Amino acid sequence: MILHTGMRTDIPAFYTPWLINRLRAGTVSVRNPFDPAQVTRYRIDPAVVDLIGFCTKNPAPMLPHMELLAPFGQLWHVTITAYGRDVEPYVPPWRAVAASFRRLSEIVGVPRIAWRYDPVFINETYTPDFHRRAFAEIAETLAGTTETVIISFITRYAKTMRNFPGVRAVMPADRMELGAHIIETARAHGMTVYPCGGGKELAACGADCGGCMTQRIYERALGRRMRFPQYTRRRKECDCYLGADIGVYDSCGHLCRYCYATSHEARMRRNIRTHDPMSPFLLGRAAPGDRVHTPRQESWLDVQEALF
Repeated sequence: MILHTGMRTDIPAFYTPWLINRLRAGTVSVRNPFDPAQVTRYRIDPAVVDLIGFCTKNPAPMLPHMELLAPFGQLWHVTITAYGRDVEPYVPPWRAVAASFRRLSEIVGVPRIAWRYDPVFINETYTPDFHRRAFAEIAETLAGTTETVIISFITRYAKTMRNFPGVRAVMPADRMELGAHIIETARAHGMTVYPCGGGKELAACGADCGGCMTQRIYERALGRRMRFPQYTRRRKECDCYLGADIGVYDSCGHLCRYCYATSHEARMRRNIRTHDPMSPFLLGRAAPGDRVHTPRQESWLDVQEALF
């Protein structure tokens, strides 16, 4: 099976000590975001967890502890943009994140790490020319460390509009022009562009529109074939197989204005005060009335065949 850590928060950036404790304990408890009394207790055991997926803006805190992840397959998505603190107030400078990216690539290997340049939005400060220059500079810095760059144009979720009022959708003509330039620049640095949730419109420009967390991506990261259970996509525009996530919404301290996972800064700050690195829960602890479910977990590796 696959466990994810980054669809709801940024665990490597803010909760590395907790994750280390969970890896050593071999279990993690996760509340259903829509029914908090419903708790799923997962085993974190390489016998049943084939791959752990990470989405982070700062992998540096995890780098000294990578030996704990070595028994597991891994797939890392690291977001690196050049936005300022007006947009990403608590994200480290992009050059520092790029240095961590390069070190992480050395540890896990090129097929297991992807650069995310997203979400792309356009305004008076962050113009198409800004994105062309920023993307080229970051791509040059990361050349040789990854073959994959994932882009998306901003989606105006309700939470995004609350925290980033006035942000505009990127018009089709701008998407095509800027997307084509990004794809060509990525290709020059040995990278393929995978649009995230953007449909097929950039396929004609050379993008791979088949999804960035699909079966073939996981198999490439593992070097093994997998037998995936039947899966219903979560978003009609996304073919990715997202698996089980152990994070919690409203717990990421980056406070990026475009984020879909944080609704209010005050709520986030209240939540992080309940964090205990020794707890099996990312936030809080067990509570009376919890309904604890232990799911069936099994390896999805195809033991009959290997890719490499």
